Parts: sequence; C-alpha cells; structure tokens
Amino acid sequence: MNIIDDVEEAAAQLGALLKASTRLAVLTGAGASAASGVPTYRGAGGQWTRYDPAKYASIDFFRKDPSYYWSFFRDERYPALAKAGPNPVHEALAELERIGKLSTLVTQNIDGLHQAGGSKRVLEVHGNSRRFVCQACNAVHDFERVRALIDDQIPPACPDCGEQELRPDVVLFGEALPHDVLTAAFEEMSVADMIVVVGSSLVVHPAASLPLAGVQAGAKLIIMNIDPTPMDGIAQLVIRAPADKVLPAAVERVKG
Repeated sequence: MNIIDDVEEAAAQLGALLKASTRLAVLTGAGASAASGVPTYRGAGGQWTRYDPAKYASIDFFRKDPSYYWSFFRDERYPALAKAGPNPVHEALAELERIGKLSTLVTQNIDGLHQAGGSKRVLEVHGNSRRFVCQACNAVHDFERVRALIDDQIPPACPDCGEQELRPDVVLFGEALPHDVLTAAFEEMSVADMIVVVGSSLVVHPAASLPLAGVQAGAKLIIMNIDPTPMDGIAQLVIRAPADKVLPAAVERVKG
C-alpha cells in the first residue's frame, strides 16, 4: 500500500495510472462534494445540528411525520443545495468522461452536482435530492417547484393530483437501494481495469462493496480520501491529499 499526502506527488502518480487505464470506473462519496460546501451528517463537523438525521433520513419516521422532513428541507437542505455548485472534482470527472477515459461514474451522493458539473453517465445508487416523486400519481417534480409548494403547506400537495404524497427521490434509512441501478453499478465495476474511489468512507453498504467487486475481478484500486478506509489495505495507491487539488492536476497530466 502506497500512501501519499503531497498534492504534486499524488497528481503525478494518479495521472500516470489514469493514463494507462483502458476502462476506468469511479465511485464518489460525500468528500467529492466537500469543496462545494454541501453539509453531511457523517464525519467531523458534518451534521446538521437543528435536525436529527435519524428522523429526516428515515422512511419509518417520514411515514409517521412527513412534516419533519419537509421542515428540514425548507430550513436546511434547500438553502444548502441551492447555493452549492460543482467543484473541481466534479469538473475533472466530467472531463475524464468527455475525453473518453471514464467508463462509469457511480455516486453515493444525492446532491446532483456531477450532472451540474457536466457528467452525462451517472449511476446514483442513493437517488437524487433534487427530484421528488408523488406516491399517488407517480409524477416527478423538480427542486425549485417543490420548494415553492412548501410556502402553501407542509407537507406540500402534488401539483398534478393534489395529494400530499410527495417524497424525495432518495433512498432513506430502512429502504433498499434501487435494484437496477445497483446491479448496473456492480456489473460496471466488475469489468473495470481500474477503480478510483473519491471521498467515500467505504463503510455504507452495499455501495461500499462496489470497489471490492472490481478488485476481485482484477481491477487496480485507488482510494482518495482524507481519512483511512477499511479498504486501504487492498489499494495500490491511497491519496490523503485534497481531491479537489489532486484530481484536476492528474487529469491535466492525462490530457498532456
């Protein structure tokens, strides 16, 4: 295991590995959006303190008291995501896709910033908090539209059918991950020749098992995370330097 915390050295080694890869897969976690200012409930200083994630992120509590989630959305999630934009990590990954180097981008994030940064092929294993689905009529509504509905009432009513059955299009605690997306992610990881993990603690399963599937099929594993992960021991390269500094510099080396 090779651990690097120097930006220049990490960019040089990662750039060489990326350049040699012919089928690259990437898994991103919350750390990929850290430079965008998106708060999380996991990690030091990451928790929204006004609302309990055991409640706003739980399907059981949502069914019991949906107004709690909608108050959290109004007060915390909407303001945070409304001002968050893609950072150099998102843009570098989009550039890798554009130049034909990146085959698969799988994300545990629900902020939609990969798409905002220009990525086209994104597998969202935990959903997207900028989409909302009506459980009564299956209509899909966007972020801004639903925020406007909250001014009228909480929980908001679906503008298509009038029922108060809107929910975020994300996987809440107590729910299974979407089978089709997870299956596609495992299939893509298993045929990759190199897997780069960016900003994931690799402790939330089954998504955290995705890199292992690739390694077992023969892929090289690169982990970019400030803190240690359970899979550091099987990685060819572990980078502890900021991803928003290392990844863009590595991509420039690939292009050069």
